[in-house]
Amino acid sequence: MKITPGKINTFTMFKLPSAWLCGVRVKQISESSCTVSVKHRWMNQNPFNSMFWAVQGMAAEMSTGAMVSGQIRESGKKISMLVANNNATFTKKATGRITFICNDGRLIKEAIQETIKTGEGQTVWMKSIGTNKQGVEVSTFNFEWTIRLKTK
Repeated sequence: MKITPGKINTFTMFKLPSAWLCGVRVKQISESSCTVSVKHRWMNQNPFNSMFWAVQGMAAEMSTGAMVSGQIRESGKKISMLVANNNATFTKKATGRITFICNDGRLIKEAIQETIKTGEGQTVWMKSIGTNKQGVEVSTFNFEWTIRLKTK
């Protein structure tokens, strides 16, 4: 079964209700990229009238993690995934609709192929860039994903 934005958003509603309530939604996903959107509103704001940094982080992580999960599913293997590290840079107040795009799907695909081939765990850094409606970058998040074959 192919992963679609609708399936991910339904999963989010039941398994990640904080992200769902804050408005984090997958808009597009493919093997190579994923786009996630979230709109600044009362539910996800900070005291400075912009989007709380953690909400941006949820959307950014979703843009990377959805591809990791999808490509693990495509591999047909039992592989665990975990964020081992992350960092972020904030360059502008996040107001209005913020769109996070990760174009690092090829990196996770290569890491999955390597872990299947060697049986050793792999790590991969994936970047998600958040932009506002005007196309101005508001934040950049980097996530270090670790994957490894599950043992019985």
